[in-house]
Amino acid sequence: MASNKSTFRRTDYLKITIFGFALAALWGSLHTIIIPTRLLDFVAASEKSTYLGLLTFAGLMLAIIVQPIAGAISDRSGFNWGRRRPFILAGTVVAVLFLSGIGWCGSYLAFFVIYCLLQMASNTAQGPYQAFIPDLVPQGKRGLASGVKSFLEIGGGVALLYPIAIFMDRFSAGGGTSWLWLSLAALGVVLLAAMTITMLTVKERPGGGRVQLPLFSTIYKSFKINVRAHRDFIWFIVSRLFIMMAFTTLQTFALYFLMDVVGVPDPAAATARFSIVAIAGMLIVAYPAGRLSDRIGRRPIALTAGLLGAVGIALIFLSQHDITLIMLCGGLVGISFGAFMSSNWALATDLAPKGEEARYLGLTNLATAGGAALARLIGPVIDFFNGYSPNLGYSVMLLACFIYFIIGSMLILKIRRR
Repeated sequence: MASNKSTFRRTDYLKITIFGFALAALWGSLHTIIIPTRLLDFVAASEKSTYLGLLTFAGLMLAIIVQPIAGAISDRSGFNWGRRRPFILAGTVVAVLFLSGIGWCGSYLAFFVIYCLLQMASNTAQGPYQAFIPDLVPQGKRGLASGVKSFLEIGGGVALLYPIAIFMDRFSAGGGTSWLWLSLAALGVVLLAAMTITMLTVKERPGGGRVQLPLFSTIYKSFKINVRAHRDFIWFIVSRLFIMMAFTTLQTFALYFLMDVVGVPDPAAATARFSIVAIAGMLIVAYPAGRLSDRIGRRPIALTAGLLGAVGIALIFLSQHDITLIMLCGGLVGISFGAFMSSNWALATDLAPKGEEARYLGLTNLATAGGAALARLIGPVIDFFNGYSPNLGYSVMLLACFIYFIIGSMLILKIRRR
């Protein structure tokens, strides 16, 4: 593909975003199906939400640290084959190695360590990858590129979800570890394939043949933000944090909600169906929302999307014993999140300072992984209130999601840059 922004072609949008498809497939399947199911091999059912919350919180906190540092180092790197792809290659290869550890581990402690290492490797690749849009896409096309990115990430989130749910239901029913290994192998193949396509088709400008960075200084400055000069970026981070908390809370505990409140006989498959409906809603709006944000601005779409998410959560609360209505509400939340992610990422690329794109887009992980991490902390709260009254904890969870959506939407109004 051409690195000259003036010759950016339609196929180039796919080349610079295909890796996001694989990352979404990896973490969507792990967080929604594999980890909640595998965790039951190590902990008591009455404490599953607590242990799930603590596990994923720790890993995501590491992601918050690693992604901006990897992005900042790549900003200052000077490899002949580009600033981003060396990190994508190294991070992916190591991530696939740690992915296999999920099948080997035999205790909660080993599971905890492997998960954290996998987060670190994955985010070493993701931080630099995210800078492809500001690096290579013309300014007036970044909303479109963000729409393509969101579309592929949403598609990645659903691509393997249902077959992996079937495999993991068979694994949890005593069908043998081969079903677990089949799930992990599928994710590894997709990740390696997307990495290979990225390495072969994305052509970056040469970095001069040498690494141009004082390493410790780069790490030290990775999290530094000039608040006065980039106040809008701060409001962006906080707003995105709350929206991510809302969606991730629902995603993380959906399997246990459907198992305990709705009482479905096949919780993994039911969770996959719920996620597929939500992701279908995301797919419908991700691309048009990104294009529309180039015309009318990012904030109106993001604000409307956040408020629509709050409506979806309220409807889930009102219909929490009807699986059909819950599925439909999942689609509404998906539409909300798809529109939000496209317009919101376009806004992030607008706000990232020139020359520090990967670092600042890595800092969005303070909201992305930070919101996902904070969402997990409601796990002990769910278990506490469920112990006080059956399934009360899930009502508290839905109330929290509703509040998160409202706060995140209102904070978008604080961003002044058009």
